Amino acid sequence: MTNIRSIPTNDQLYDQASQWIVKMDKGLSADEETALQEWLQTDQQAYSILMEMTQLWDKMDAMSRLSDLFAKPQSSASPSTANQSPQSHWRSIGAIAASLVLATSLGLWVAFDTFNPFSTGNIYQTAIGEQSTVTLADGSQITLNTTTRVEVQYSEHARHIHLSSGELHVSVAKDPSRPLSVMAAGQIIQAVGTEFNIEITDQQNIELMVTEGKVRVGIHQNPIQTVPSDSDQPLPAEPLILAAGEQIMLNKEPAASSEKSITEVSAEEIEVKLSWRQGNLIFRGESLEDAVKEINRYTSVEFVFMNEDLKKMRVAGLFKAGDVEGLLAALHENFNIISQRDRDGKVLLSN
Repeated sequence: MTNIRSIPTNDQLYDQASQWIVKMDKGLSADEETALQEWLQTDQQAYSILMEMTQLWDKMDAMSRLSDLFAKPQSSASPSTANQSPQSHWRSIGAIAASLVLATSLGLWVAFDTFNPFSTGNIYQTAIGEQSTVTLADGSQITLNTTTRVEVQYSEHARHIHLSSGELHVSVAKDPSRPLSVMAAGQIIQAVGTEFNIEITDQQNIELMVTEGKVRVGIHQNPIQTVPSDSDQPLPAEPLILAAGEQIMLNKEPAASSEKSITEVSAEEIEVKLSWRQGNLIFRGESLEDAVKEINRYTSVEFVFMNEDLKKMRVAGLFKAGDVEGLLAALHENFNIISQRDRDGKVLLSN
């Protein structure tokens, strides 16, 4: 089964679950136990979120404490558990979760759907103007930029992320026995422990920039559609190697991508390129037309140029992504660009 999560999801419930885990770690009073039981009844997702947070944070002691608070759900009883007491039932669940954490720390993966949501595939996605960071079960972090969609699939021998749209920054937890591979637009980027940024452009080209370590890039003449879930080497025989401070544009026509297209990128350029992670957009002399194209990724507002020569105007500065009013004020103050809205809400730009 594939779970779809629109990021961020249930922020308030996650915050409250975090607070309850801290309280359980310190020990709950009788009043707090009652309050926790009442909180779990306020939303049908509260219980599953609390259990998920408990597992992901390795709070197995907190998991065991839950065994003393809640009775076994009658609807989920099986013949093998029908004679168990509520406490023994929940303690057995805690033992399973603890075993999963131990197996993960040894570089193995055990597929328990209840406690391992990453083994069968999870889809994470962001809407226009959203950025979100997700810590995966192995400790890797993925940060999704605006309008991004990824699917994560882990198995015993491989870690796969499928980027179907948008932009993704990946910080890979080292695990030589299970390389992490990102598939985008039919091509493969693979790393053991590194950091890199990957974007699928409007033309379905792939822009890859390595910020730490090295990655291997597989250029497939016939773009692949799916990667076998247990394949740990989905690369061609001679992949390209990119190191920190290098970038490449992989064209949708594989034959046009070659080692000659690898270019160096300075620390300053990396900072500019990754400024979206802080919710910023930095321009350093780009044309207003190109700047507006980038801005359009973070807002549903449509911009219209009333003068063709306005497109060629060069702009520079730091802007907050999605802050249309702040952008228009800055354009007016610094570049003498006038804006007004029509009946459809379009922003008309003129000089």
